[in-house]
Amino acid sequence: MIRLIAAIDSCRGIATDSGIPWKLAGDSAYFRQRTEDGLIVMGRSTYNEFTSPLHGRENFVLSSQSGRLRTGFRAVGSLSDLHASHPDEDIWVIGGAAVYTSTIAQADELVLTEVLGDFHCTKFFPKFTDEFALEARGDEREEGGVRYRFETWKRLADSSER
Repeated sequence: MIRLIAAIDSCRGIATDSGIPWKLAGDSAYFRQRTEDGLIVMGRSTYNEFTSPLHGRENFVLSSQSGRLRTGFRAVGSLSDLHASHPDEDIWVIGGAAVYTSTIAQADELVLTEVLGDFHCTKFFPKFTDEFALEARGDEREEGGVRYRFETWKRLADSSER
């Protein structure tokens, strides 16, 4: 199964030019727990934010650029190539904005943290409500004055963009 996981604000914002505008320990723990099993896929910009791979295992970087990656990271040309070579593995796409946009058509499920409010982001998660249906919504939480909730969206059965 291919899943995109992201924290988005009420305007689908995921980051500003200086990074993610919220720090939520509950969301970080949720992210770690959900992505613990399966393959991790990220774009080059997201890769540049990490000093080591997540969960101490190999992580994949969607990139057409050549060049050496740090230990524990491996370049892959497309999500389709990765899925074809690992058909029985869950794949977690973790960002950034361009990678979400280029892979959402292949996603079976979206695992989203909705951060309630407009955080004036400059980078956005792609539109998805026409292609996915809300399957589950958790209770609202609050940390440091920031309200959020966890949501799971499943691809609509008649969606033909795949």
